[in-house]
Order: sequence, then structure tokens, then C-alpha cells
Amino acid sequence: MKIVSRYQSLKHYQWGDGCDGWNMVDEQTLSVKLEKMPSGTAEALHYHEHARQFFFILKGEAQFEIEGELITVPEQHGIQIEPGQKHRIVNNTSEALEFILSSQPSTVNDRVNV
Repeated sequence: MKIVSRYQSLKHYQWGDGCDGWNMVDEQTLSVKLEKMPSGTAEALHYHEHARQFFFILKGEAQFEIEGELITVPEQHGIQIEPGQKHRIVNNTSEALEFILSSQPSTVNDRVNV
């Protein structure tokens, strides 16, 4: 067993416009990541054919676009995204956004940009 954290993750990666991510669990059947988005950043609209995702907001407030609907998710709350739902996360606030992202199964080779 291995204890993981932002400082001892399986892997650190960068994505989007200055966003950071840390893999905590990286298995074919389950992926758990810690991600940080600076103020004013957004992910590209996409969907997953097989993966179900759960976002839990640790710090800040996230705005999600899911199938054309805008949903605000405050700190210490979460939202589930079903396979096939077009979605993206946006940080429209003046503070950094941090969240846990769990995907089952992993989203490796399961992302379709819209």
C-alpha cells in the first residue's frame, strides 16, 4: 500500500491553460485525481463513452456545463457526470479551484472532444 498526496502522487501532469493534476489512483477500472484550475480557466467541452465521473469541489466554486445546462457547484459539494453527457468544468471566480475527480472506469482512451 502506498499513501499518496499532492506531494507524493503517482504522477503530476499539466493540462489546459496552467492547470495542474495529480494522479492518486491510476488503474484501468478506477482513476482518482486531484486537480487545480487557476482563476479564469476552462476545460474543453467533451464526453466519455464509458466512464462515469464524480467531481468533488475541495476549494472554490466550479461552474459545470452539462448537456447545455449551467450548474454551479460550491465548495464541499459534488456532482456526477454520466457516460455520454457532454460536459466541461469552468473556473469563473477570482480564486483557484481545487477538486477531486473520480472516474470509473478510467478515462484513458475514452474522451471525445466536441
